[in-house]
Amino acid sequence: MSIFLDGTERVAVRGLTGNQGRFHGLRNRDYGTKVVAGVTPGKGDTDVDGIPVFNTMTEAIEATGASVSFVVVPPKAAAGAIVDDAEAGIRLSVCITEGIPAQDEARAINMLKDHYPETRLIGPNCPGIIAPGKANIGITPGDIALAGGPVGIVSRSGTLTYQALHELTQQGIGQTTCVGIGGDPVPGTSFLDCLEAYEKDPETKAVLMIGEIGGSAEEQAAEYIAGTMTKPVVAYIAGQTAPPGRRMGHAGAIISGSAGTAQGKMDALSAAGVQVAKNPTEAGWLMVEIVRSLGA
Repeated sequence: MSIFLDGTERVAVRGLTGNQGRFHGLRNRDYGTKVVAGVTPGKGDTDVDGIPVFNTMTEAIEATGASVSFVVVPPKAAAGAIVDDAEAGIRLSVCITEGIPAQDEARAINMLKDHYPETRLIGPNCPGIIAPGKANIGITPGDIALAGGPVGIVSRSGTLTYQALHELTQQGIGQTTCVGIGGDPVPGTSFLDCLEAYEKDPETKAVLMIGEIGGSAEEQAAEYIAGTMTKPVVAYIAGQTAPPGRRMGHAGAIISGSAGTAQGKMDALSAAGVQVAKNPTEAGWLMVEIVRSLGA
């Protein structure tokens, strides 16, 4: 089975009437995702390729039974859209928007944690989530994923997410779920959240984790793996050549003093029993070897 999605979800796309929202929303629908509504204030009573558009998320939920939101709106509107999703009763909000003001983002995520814990946010600034063969919410190319498991993927990097999916698929190894948690300093869903879900999922037999410099999320994941995880984990940490004090790619990928270095993360994961790869391709091959040794 997959984590966070099972393919029955009815999805409302915030920003479906915009160019990006239309492109990705319709592509998700073509994959098989049940995209049932769009939400754009002032565009109610219109449609996009047969998908009805509503002025508010509450209206969309009442009319279509949507329970998941795909947020494809400009940075200044994204944090408000996330909070509005939670207030309307959305259980899963997937936000791909990059460049949300840091204070707005932190305020929105803390609002969800404090007042709407039943609403899960994936992102922002992420490729989204795909349960191969079931549903795709975000910008991940569906044709590089393979249904049937047994590998779960969680990644801070969008590009490396695609590489991991493609390399496993090329070897005939399917994925249960692939979650792009995003590279911002305050993600809505963490490595730890995903590892806990994969640990409980009977169809996920191994996990591929892609981290990067900055923050302490990978070290926290290492503690969980060492103390609780029963399934094998392969990891790769991006940014191994990054100099201290310089941001590499994502807003959260910055080394501050002695904290957040690639080597520190790799050492913590290795000590937890994780097979740590030197490059993304090696990560794929290590996972291939694990899956074959498991006979999965």
